[in-house]
Amino acid sequence: MTMLNKPSVLFVLSVDTEEEWDWDTEFPQYNVQVENIQAIQEFQQECNSIGIRPTYFVDYPVVNNSQSVEVLKSIDQSGQCEIGAHLHPWCNPPIMPENDEFSSHVVNLPIDLVEQKLIVLLEQLKSSFGHDIRSFRTGRWGINSAVMGLLIKHGIKVDSSVYPFYRNDYFNCDGAPVEPYWPDLSDPLKPQLQEQQSSIFEMPVSAGFNHIQFTLCDKIHKLSSTRFLSFLRVPGILWQLKLLRKIYLSPELASASDMQTLINVLLKRKTPIIHMNLHSSSLINLPYSNHPFTREQMLANMKQTVSYLQEHANVKFCTISEAKKILTQNQGIQ
Repeated sequence: MTMLNKPSVLFVLSVDTEEEWDWDTEFPQYNVQVENIQAIQEFQQECNSIGIRPTYFVDYPVVNNSQSVEVLKSIDQSGQCEIGAHLHPWCNPPIMPENDEFSSHVVNLPIDLVEQKLIVLLEQLKSSFGHDIRSFRTGRWGINSAVMGLLIKHGIKVDSSVYPFYRNDYFNCDGAPVEPYWPDLSDPLKPQLQEQQSSIFEMPVSAGFNHIQFTLCDKIHKLSSTRFLSFLRVPGILWQLKLLRKIYLSPELASASDMQTLINVLLKRKTPIIHMNLHSSSLINLPYSNHPFTREQMLANMKQTVSYLQEHANVKFCTISEAKKILTQNQGIQ
């Protein structure tokens, strides 16, 4: 395949830049540890060597720690990254007494409380980094119309809270597009015609299946995950036989091989952007990590996948706001 025959794609790496803790314990509200942020210095050097310009979605415990801010500020000031906002409700003032799974999802909280937390976070980020914040991701994913309205009100231009094909007992992203879109403000999991709203753009992480028909694959995956078929371990059998694999483009969760499979499918679907995601806490080898890969394996997964993408596409590395600008200008929207 010659360079002229390769498709052109954007590549975004977003990093949930947050505290570390044992996921088998309750969500940390006070005396939160952010030692992992020191590992970002070395990680950024790895990104620089490849050409990646990460978007760091920074939460309150990180921006409230002077040493963490110092690490990120030097990278931000050098123009090597973008700083976005990341709202973990359990440890973002005002702290609420509830500290359970339900209340860990922003979409389940009273909207007045969410706004108070968002204001505190954005003001602290602006104070620490010296500029307004224009991109955002909810902690633990999920978005609804009320939260989307708050983001617009407070100057956010790009949201990345949609986690395609994901559902649990507390929220879901069922039916959301896989590719970037202008969200319907009454139901942000649905796309809106670009003429109807251009206040905020949605940039989901890359996810899909090892077959090009994502909608059909998702229906089969849902069916196989029903109680009876799940009891019979049908999802695992389909995975092991490579008949049906749901893959997220995250080097924490997927092997390089599986991510390369997803990239092949996305390129066949003519996706304009490849959006990889990871968490800053994965940059240290936590003894209680809930991810299947060590730090070294995760970094290898990332580098091998990006190298593979570069072999098969003309890649432009950019931050999430830069990607939004490129994509929307291509649509004729300023």
